[in-house]
Amino acid sequence: MKKLNYTMLCDYYELTMGNGYYLSGMKDVISYFDVFYRTVPDNGGFAIAAGLEQVIDYVQNLHFDDEDIDFLRLKNKFSEEFLEYLKDFHFTGDIYAMPEGTPIFPNEPFMTVNAPAIEAQLLETFVLLTLNHQSLIATKANRIVRAADGRIVSEFGSRRAQGADGAIFGARAAYIAGVDATACTITDELFGVPATGTMAHSWVQMFDDEYTSFKTYCEHYPDSVTLLVDTYNVLKSGIPNAIKAFDDVLKPLGKRPVGIRLDSGDITYLSKKARKMLDEAGYPDCKIVASNSLDELIIRDMLLQGAKIDIFGVGERLITSKSSPVFGGVYKLVAVENDKGEVIPKIKISENVSKVTNPHFKKLYRIFDTTNNKAMADLLCVYDEKINEDQPLELFDPDYVWKRKTLNNFKAVELLQPIFKNGELVYKCPDIKESRRYCLEQIDTLWDEVKRFENPHKYYVDLSKKLWELKQSLISELSKSL
Repeated sequence: MKKLNYTMLCDYYELTMGNGYYLSGMKDVISYFDVFYRTVPDNGGFAIAAGLEQVIDYVQNLHFDDEDIDFLRLKNKFSEEFLEYLKDFHFTGDIYAMPEGTPIFPNEPFMTVNAPAIEAQLLETFVLLTLNHQSLIATKANRIVRAADGRIVSEFGSRRAQGADGAIFGARAAYIAGVDATACTITDELFGVPATGTMAHSWVQMFDDEYTSFKTYCEHYPDSVTLLVDTYNVLKSGIPNAIKAFDDVLKPLGKRPVGIRLDSGDITYLSKKARKMLDEAGYPDCKIVASNSLDELIIRDMLLQGAKIDIFGVGERLITSKSSPVFGGVYKLVAVENDKGEVIPKIKISENVSKVTNPHFKKLYRIFDTTNNKAMADLLCVYDEKINEDQPLELFDPDYVWKRKTLNNFKAVELLQPIFKNGELVYKCPDIKESRRYCLEQIDTLWDEVKRFENPHKYYVDLSKKLWELKQSLISELSKSL
């Protein structure tokens, strides 16, 4: 099998449209596409943008090799002129995006692509699959991190992920969103996400008895001992044998155990009993790790019931976002340039009101209250608008325009940053630890009511007066012609 060229990871219609644009003399029409989503996963209050670094790498490596051209020629669908054009294909446009880790809300662009029509169209599939996947996992991971309420969370889901990329990049996205570590070794190698892990039940079963398995492990790894204590019976054998191994091997060396892990049974009950046994044995610093099909709701309930858990290992329900497995980001045309270089807004209308798009090339501001640095709303504006922070700012609900609020003492921060200009990368990707720190800082700017797991407060994404009026006029014009 030939080496994968991700340029060909596109929907076939992107190529048929590209061929059509070429033959119609439209290949150089500058087109503006927004990436946005409509519904927050798990009915939450916000999502988290992730995946930008992989989009950048993809754009920088866009090309069609000879085998790709030969394959397309065999389809008998594409003109020779178009295939010749593809031989020297590369991205020459502009991309704007929010930094990874930014909280994002429905119907606001977190990436905008401005490029000649064929180039802009071809990016659609890879951009969406990358941003959709990593944003989904980052969003789920942060819910779990917030449920853990300051306790360590480790991602354990590689073996249940949807394919290798799902495991590798899912663990990456989870780390950006606040997870502390991963079981996925290659994600540590590639991105520096700390990889952790000790043993499976098979380690314990390989030995003649549980105590010998624990003793042997302590002898090999005296500085990092975490023992899995539920292979046979947690309270009758697992913890007593763990304590005996600690006493026999670690104590004479002056070492302390890191922890014990519970992976089955009533973990809340077992953790309370385990904590008491460990404390009485002189190991109050021994951590208790919990795993086994956990998610944010289970973790929250465990802690409300008094579970004595220090570390949560979360697998399948994180790496697949099992309760809400589709992010639903879309890639929609919002404007084109005419032959005079003027930006002409475009809109998609639908009987389904939620699918009516916000037209035009836009900029997006996040409005912060300067008295407490809390985010109050996001404001979508036409690209040439500027917000004057020295003047009161009136916001209104774009659906119920009589609902209005005037803001003073605010700052307006532009969220979409230039990534590519004229095909050249102008953005320096931050270190993954910086992205993680930035993500957690930005989430702290959201009100607690927005961060509720159930029935969160709606965070407003408003339109400027200019953009709102433009949208209404386009809807009115198109409605008359139907």
